[in-house]
Amino acid sequence: MWAELGEAAYIRGRRPGGGCSEALAREGGAVARPGGGRQKMSDFHLDLSPLKEPLGFIKLLEWFFSMFAFATCGGYKGVTTLLVSCNGLVNGTVRASFAYPFRLNKVIFGSPDPTRCNGTWGETHLVGNFSTTAQFFVTFGILIFLYCMAALVLYLGYMHLYQSGGILPMMDYVFTLSAVFLWLVSSAAWAKALADIKVSTGPRIIEEISACKIPGTSCLFDSVTSMGSLNVSVVFGLLNMVLWAGNAWFVYKETILHKPNNASPDSGLYPPASGI
Repeated sequence: MWAELGEAAYIRGRRPGGGCSEALAREGGAVARPGGGRQKMSDFHLDLSPLKEPLGFIKLLEWFFSMFAFATCGGYKGVTTLLVSCNGLVNGTVRASFAYPFRLNKVIFGSPDPTRCNGTWGETHLVGNFSTTAQFFVTFGILIFLYCMAALVLYLGYMHLYQSGGILPMMDYVFTLSAVFLWLVSSAAWAKALADIKVSTGPRIIEEISACKIPGTSCLFDSVTSMGSLNVSVVFGLLNMVLWAGNAWFVYKETILHKPNNASPDSGLYPPASGI
């Protein structure tokens, strides 16, 4: 009888799945390799295969498109030009240069001709301050850019740690949902601010300039720098929102909300011992 008990215990110790040796390795923070060695959970192990999966590939797209979103907005510079006639001066050119972060109320038009228009053309500003919305959009885009870089390092070097059933996938999922909402808010707010910027630097600006209403003075709108890159920034903002919303499902699949923790005692890793 004792010989049979010893043989049964020996067979259970050698069952597939690693038995006691795998449990000890897991308790020590290491994973047994097929070759017999051990790899610590914190070890960096470069593996490009996650880029072939939706989780890693979409994250790469998010990193790329976030860069375009904040770069096309933060790098813009423009000039609006008027033609002014006053005191014998015909079609004198005045310009106002503006750029990110679009504090237009601090932008001053130059005088058309100091010798002729000083009496009628004073210090004239553009109208509006859109710095809060523009800076929020650009700052959020930069933060997303940095987060995507960190996430790619995690996916490509520590995927074994990411898939170990810890808190990392859950943190990634919560941040992803937050990013979807913030991309929507920041893009919508920036689109509204951009529409107001176009009004403040377009033909209607003449209605806000008091010097143009003085008798003997006339103003004509000439031109303004194209804002195509700013339009592109709004498009990239909305595209980022769509990417993050789509990626939320693939991040969710890595969390404990979608799949059970394989390291839990009830996961069925160790089959129950048969009766004797």
